[in-house]
Amino acid sequence: MTNIPQHVAIIMDGNSRWAESRGLPIIAGHKAGAKAVNRITEAAREMGIKVLTLYSFSTENWKRPKKEIEELFRLLEDELEEREEKLNKNDIRLSVIGDVKRLPRSTREKLAKVMNSTKNNGGMVLNLALNYGARAEIINAVINISKKVKEGAIRIDEIDEKLFSGCLYTGALPDPGLLIRTSGEYRISNFLLWQISYSEFYVTKTLWPDFQKSDFRKAVEEYKKRERRFGG
Repeated sequence: MTNIPQHVAIIMDGNSRWAESRGLPIIAGHKAGAKAVNRITEAAREMGIKVLTLYSFSTENWKRPKKEIEELFRLLEDELEEREEKLNKNDIRLSVIGDVKRLPRSTREKLAKVMNSTKNNGGMVLNLALNYGARAEIINAVINISKKVKEGAIRIDEIDEKLFSGCLYTGALPDPGLLIRTSGEYRISNFLLWQISYSEFYVTKTLWPDFQKSDFRKAVEEYKKRERRFGG
């Protein structure tokens, strides 16, 4: 497939509403959302997407009930355990962006295990944004650059967009060509603020657990129709 985005980022929204509309506990929505993650990861790999970034847990999500947060991380650990073999089979490398130090120790250990197991895979990067907030990411980059200036490692006049981008969590990745948001909300929610400067946006009213491979392909087809001028 030609003219597809190298990097697709997704704000996966709607798990809670999906569960509530069915009279189910919230964790049921997250479990259904995990199935959608697996579907769309497969679709992205099949289409030749090189990087898929999923907004999995934001810095603001700590405001949710403690029980829900605990269930979310247990679900993530179970999914990592279950999907490790399939990631390797499909040549997918797992990556994480965000401040992972605050995550539960068991979650960090599972993430480290799967990232190490898949580190040599080159078919696609599955990039999970965990305890991620774009404002915190930008501040972190400013702090790191300031330290380098203070240490004499770089000069102030050497600071440019390329250097700054390299200091972000996504420094080794291309910027997203396409940003998808499910559930019909029209906001960025503190996600990849620097990196999506010229991304194409695609918003669908479909709730994340109902998002199918055909929906993903439709978003990519819409992207292919757009003329990307980058301000020109």
